[in-house]
Amino acid sequence: MKHPRLLLLIVLLVTIFSVIINLTQSYSLNFGKLHLKSPAINLNSIPGLNRSFAFRKGLDLEGGTSITLKADMTGIPDSQQQDALDSAKSVIEKRVNFFGVSEPVVQTAKVNKDYRIIVELPGITDVNQAVNLIGKTAKLSFWESGAQTTQASSSAKVAITPAQIASSSALPLGILQLLGANAKKTNLTGADLQQATVVFDSNTGKPQVGLTFSSDGAKKFADITKRNVGKIVAIALDNQVIEAPRVSEPIFGGSAVISGSFTSDQAKTLQIQLNAGALPVSLSVLEQRATGATLGSASLQKSLLAGVLGFAVIVLFMIVLYGRLGVIASLALIVYTLLILTLFRLIPVTLTLAGIAGFILSIGVAVDANILIFERMKEEMRKGISHERAIDLGFSRAWPSIRDSNISSLITSTILYYFGSTIVRGFAFTLALGVVVSMFSAIVVTRTFLRLFYRN
Repeated sequence: MKHPRLLLLIVLLVTIFSVIINLTQSYSLNFGKLHLKSPAINLNSIPGLNRSFAFRKGLDLEGGTSITLKADMTGIPDSQQQDALDSAKSVIEKRVNFFGVSEPVVQTAKVNKDYRIIVELPGITDVNQAVNLIGKTAKLSFWESGAQTTQASSSAKVAITPAQIASSSALPLGILQLLGANAKKTNLTGADLQQATVVFDSNTGKPQVGLTFSSDGAKKFADITKRNVGKIVAIALDNQVIEAPRVSEPIFGGSAVISGSFTSDQAKTLQIQLNAGALPVSLSVLEQRATGATLGSASLQKSLLAGVLGFAVIVLFMIVLYGRLGVIASLALIVYTLLILTLFRLIPVTLTLAGIAGFILSIGVAVDANILIFERMKEEMRKGISHERAIDLGFSRAWPSIRDSNISSLITSTILYYFGSTIVRGFAFTLALGVVVSMFSAIVVTRTFLRLFYRN
């Protein structure tokens, strides 16, 4: 605070930078029949600034699907459950990235003893498609018959008695019916898979999923086909038989084709699941919801309108109550708003309706600090103290109240963020960020403007 000119220069530079970043995106606002739209600055030609600074919008603004999944930790030791959850999150992130979803959000949460994964997919409004993409375990396995049976065709099934079903409960029913009670799982799994691709049958044109195994997987596959010539090798996904071809000759190339009755979308989903790997735990859907893009756009317009009107009312209130000091506080509030919006873009923060509410509330917190400072200044001026001295005393004596109130707000935000759901977390994060920036705005920006004003 001993170098006001340097502080003023820093504030000006930060403000100019914030203006540039915030003008990289065009804004539109509707006041009934009046439609306002701002121009946008293109920064693609500037080195280091050729990235998008657009706001990252949540599902309630962008439209899309939100799915909350519960992880089944049965049989997993307590010390390994968090690692299993993190591994499942990594697999889901890979699947979502393979699918090409823009700005997905995948995060974990623990509620009591429940381990959960929350997935938000902007732009995806088909909930069933999203669940099939991310919720399937996708464990690929290959099964062979332990007995020397030679069925007449790949579709033939072994006659199984109720007693055999009861004694072979460890086997999936489809495998049991297809290969008999002596069926066993081979050592070839999805972990040996190098790549899965969507291909099309040259005769029928139907989509298939081609499998290319690693070098170890190719050896395992060759051994399996050699010892099962003339017999069926079943291919199962999550213990559900998806194909049961009969081996006519040993296959040494390390390649196979899954040719179920797939649609193109189903084949693509299976390809993504296999390439991303199998989930280490099974997941069940706790909650699923979809928001349309039209509803999200309307919500965004209402939120922007509420923010603009709230800001205008606060500025009017400060000017009416404090006159010239209110004008200075309003200028500092504009700088604060530019700073916080810039941070939302740079971090980036996923904005939801609750997050916007936290941001608007933080504007009130920023104004509250200015009111405390101005009231302390007025008290000092009534005692006949000079303006510059009153500024220093006003800030120093208002600081303990500002500090304590903001710390209490940060504590509340931390509790909300730690224990809250996704929507509550968005509110808590934007409020906490706004509180921190509001302290900088009140102590540095407002003080610098006041010193400049009274000095001139």
